Amino acid sequence: MSGSGRPPALTLVAAVGANGVIGSDGGLPWRLKSDMKHFRAVTMGKPVVMGRKTYLSLPGPLKGRTNIVVSRDPDFTAPGILAARTLNAALDAARGDALRRGADAIAVIGGADIYQQVIAGADSLVITHVQISPKGDRTFPPIDSAVWIEAAREEHQPGPDDDASFSVVTYTRR
Repeated sequence: MSGSGRPPALTLVAAVGANGVIGSDGGLPWRLKSDMKHFRAVTMGKPVVMGRKTYLSLPGPLKGRTNIVVSRDPDFTAPGILAARTLNAALDAARGDALRRGADAIAVIGGADIYQQVIAGADSLVITHVQISPKGDRTFPPIDSAVWIEAAREEHQPGPDDDASFSVVTYTRR
């Protein structure tokens, strides 16, 4: 929880294949139940910002989090979400929500276009590096080592419901 008076950090949270792929045909190109638990822990109690396609790939709003969905469609709405017409409006709403909740971060959870637009202003990245190179149609922006430094790493062998081993890496700005 944030008690420092600092604005909430902007954190991109993603699972990325060894080839940069993050999505295929509107879904994830792998099954990683172990990482889903990690994702829940990282995002719980925080506002989550996502694009409409990412939201539609989910079974519904993520519980315990304010779901803010960016859509240019002025008629787009869904129960349990806050629709924002622009990314800036979504981030403004997320900042206000984080401050009200006392959350230390805003989690940006996809998709590819949203990540591309936000990465330049992000404070940190929490990336699950999946040790496979699946076919897919969406990729994560390159993580530039001149901008980002690895701050923490956890290695995970595949569990019973995981398609691959993976590493969870937290990057912070240099």
